[in-house]
Amino acid sequence: MRIALFSDIHANLPALEAVLADMDNQNLDAVYCLGDLVGYATWPNEVVAEIRRRRIPTIAGNYDEGVGLASPNCGCAYKTDTEKDLGQQSIDYTNHIVTEETRQYLRMLPRHIRLTFMDDSKAENRMEMLLVHGSPRKINEYLFEDRPEKSFLHMFADAGADILFFGHTHKPYHRAMPYDHEGQTRYRHAINIGSVGKPKDGDPRAGYVILELTPESKLTNPESIKVEFVRVAYDVERAAQAVEASPLPNEFAGMLRTA
Repeated sequence: MRIALFSDIHANLPALEAVLADMDNQNLDAVYCLGDLVGYATWPNEVVAEIRRRRIPTIAGNYDEGVGLASPNCGCAYKTDTEKDLGQQSIDYTNHIVTEETRQYLRMLPRHIRLTFMDDSKAENRMEMLLVHGSPRKINEYLFEDRPEKSFLHMFADAGADILFFGHTHKPYHRAMPYDHEGQTRYRHAINIGSVGKPKDGDPRAGYVILELTPESKLTNPESIKVEFVRVAYDVERAAQAVEASPLPNEFAGMLRTA
């Protein structure tokens, strides 16, 4: 079973098109989107239309929630007044240009998707996979890679999840964390799938993840759950110049170029 997961497109149509084209060549069994389709770039309606055209199961990101509710707040955590001002210009612009059809779609997106995998009837071979945008607790909670392991494991237990996929930080990583289950060492997996349209890890290429599960995939063997981080080059200049030609702040174009 090969599953692709992607997130945080942020209205960057060229990046989305490149990622979807790459996925078309990956012999995938399923594709899921973890939200934040809109914001910061110029193609929110086109991005939503492409996701809908392909019928990709999608959950809401914090930006989708804000625009879906026609809110002036995207639920973003800006650290400075300058960042807050730029962010306000972004959501105001997005709210102004989205169609009512796009807004209604964003408003009705689910907040999580849960998948259960079992290769036989034995409980020990059951894997619970949870797809969220920020965290199981909040749509806009940041789960950074340096979060204490104890905190992660507590969150997993509360959510009833073995494998957690999420985005929101735009910084990809995979952590496999051991815990004791009735005297047996098992592992829970935290997987941040990065960002398609607005990476923040120093690599401007669009990013997504492929999860591969086989009959040999077990929670007792962390290496048996295979996670591939895929990066895809796209026409960054097309996206950046579109931002510069729009009412959006030019700073967003610079972010696309430098990640």
